[in-house]
This record gives sequence, C-alpha cells and structure tokens, in this order.
Amino acid sequence: MRRAVGCWLLAVGYCTAVAPAAAQSAADTTTPKPYELQKLFSNDSVVRFTLTTNLRALSRSRTGEPRYYAAKLTYSDTGSSPITIPLRVRARGRWRRANCEMPPILLNFWTDSSKKTLFARVDRGRLVVHCRNDDAREQYVLQEFQLYRIYNLLTPFSHRARLARVTYVDSASGRTTATRYGFILEDDDDMAARNGGRQADLKGAKAGDLDAFTDAIVGLFEYMIGGTDWSVSGLHNIQLVVQETGLVRAVAYDFDWSGAVNANYATPDYRLPITSVRQRLFRGYCVPAEEFNRAIALVNEKKPEIYELYSDHIGRLMNPDVVRGTLEYFDDFYRTINNPRNAAELLRSCKQAQ
Repeated sequence: MRRAVGCWLLAVGYCTAVAPAAAQSAADTTTPKPYELQKLFSNDSVVRFTLTTNLRALSRSRTGEPRYYAAKLTYSDTGSSPITIPLRVRARGRWRRANCEMPPILLNFWTDSSKKTLFARVDRGRLVVHCRNDDAREQYVLQEFQLYRIYNLLTPFSHRARLARVTYVDSASGRTTATRYGFILEDDDDMAARNGGRQADLKGAKAGDLDAFTDAIVGLFEYMIGGTDWSVSGLHNIQLVVQETGLVRAVAYDFDWSGAVNANYATPDYRLPITSVRQRLFRGYCVPAEEFNRAIALVNEKKPEIYELYSDHIGRLMNPDVVRGTLEYFDDFYRTINNPRNAAELLRSCKQAQ
C-alpha cells in the first residue's frame, strides 16, 4: 500500500512522500490557510437564475469533443437589481448527451466577471438538468439531488450541491424553452481542496490502497441507494482524493442510475446478477469488519436526519408518492443492515477488485 500511495502522491504533485523533512520545515513556519467554502454552496436555499445561450446548438452536441458556447447567467439577490454574469458553457456526459433533449451542462466562469457575486470562486460548475422537459424527469433531478444531500451527511468526502430553479433561454431565437429544477455540483478540484487534498486520475486502485472507513461508507451508501453503476478501480463515477497525509479516499458521484431514483431509462449492467436497478447488490471493496460496522453505525445514527430531508423545504418539492416510495426503499435497506446475519453476508460478498 505504501508504495502505491507514494506513486499517487508523486503523480498529483505532492512532495511529502519524497522529502518529509522539507515538508515538516515548511509546516513549522507556515500556518495553512483554512479552506473557505464558496458562497454558492454555503446554504441550501433554492437559487433562481436564467441561463441564456445557444441551446439548439448545445443540445445537438451529441458526439465527439463538445465545444463551448458564449452564455450569460442572470440572477437577483434579495432586494437588488438583476446581476448578469458572462460565462461559457458546453455539453457534458456521454449517455445523456446522446439520449436526452437537454444534456448536462458545464458552467465555466471567468474570475473577474463572477467576483463579488453568488458565483464567486466557482471556476467550473456541473449543472445537472432534466433529461426531457416533463414533470417526471424533473422528479429524477430532485431525487438525485437528495442523494447528494444524504451523502453529505455521511462524509465530507462528497460533492456539495445547490438546488436551482433555472429558466433556459435560447440566444438564437430569444425563446424561453423551459423552467425546471436543476442543481450545480461542486467542482472536483474544489471538493478535493476542501478536504485537504488533490484529485488523482489514476485507475487500478484496490481495497488495500484506500482509507478503509471512507471506502466502507462508499460501499454501504451505494448499497443503500441501489447504486451499481460505479467502479473504484476503473474510476467510473468515482474519484480519488489524495490527502497530504498520504490517505487515499474514494468519492462517489452521479446517482441517476440508482434504484432510489429509479429512472425509466436506468438498467443494470448485463454482467450483474440483477435485472432491475431496484434490486440491491453490494459491490463495495473488502474492508476490516470493524470499519464496516463503524459505517453501519454511522448510517444508523444519521437515519433521522436522512429521513428529515424528505419533509423539509426541498423534500416538499417532490411528488408525495415518490417520497413515500423512496423512504420505503430505505426502510428495506435499514432492515437488512440491522439484521446481523444479513450484514455479515454483505461483508462476505465484498470485492477484492472491481
């Protein structure tokens, strides 16, 4: 493990593994500046803005390298005149670019133009949007957003997210095409920096290369939400954060193919022994039993807060039937992990590699 982690540290630019004496000397003379969370992610109210760009061209960017388009984002602070921020945008994703009316969007701000605004210090923000302009697909957005909130309750090694009510205006025609809920995800580098580390885009990590407790949380959280569309070793919907201490943490993201969302387009990989995303399958790495039990204890401790998310100001935006079905799905998860025999079976089904 030490050798593998050392390689990752070198690859992402850390020097502590190579020159600990120099690093210690620097630490003795410099007090690290605490990380300051961007204003955008500092509260959970719904932000409302208008995004104007060439939506027709953006939606046709289905294959190949997506190009950037000029855009402007307009919002109002309480009691202030509208604020307009110039930026550029491009389509994101693979499956959704090819199959959705509206692809996910990367918002790329310029520092000077966003300074002293709600979007200050947000270099890149991933805007998760509705796949199609109808109420059912909008519910998928709200359902996935709730999963990020749950993950935030379990570990800081997760992306912050901010719910938004977005009006989309096509700059070519001047026509408003939709007003729907979406959410902006914290940038990968910002998430890593907030946790005192850097992102490492290196495939092949095995169970022994990772912090065991964080890894246990990832596996248990994915099992809770019915997530199977992920791989640590393949960095598929997983990122690695390498901290200056040398610890390597796995961070999961992109949950729209989970059983908790239950999107009508989501199907499990044909190689897995399940036929529906609503069927749970534990795909977590093997960790020591004490770390797995710590993760179970944490998820149990957070259960009241998790369920409260579905009755607060954001939970009330969801369809009541969707809320009821989601909580029943979580009830089944809690019955499983709090049955000692079932919990032990989960741990025995862990993966040494993915």
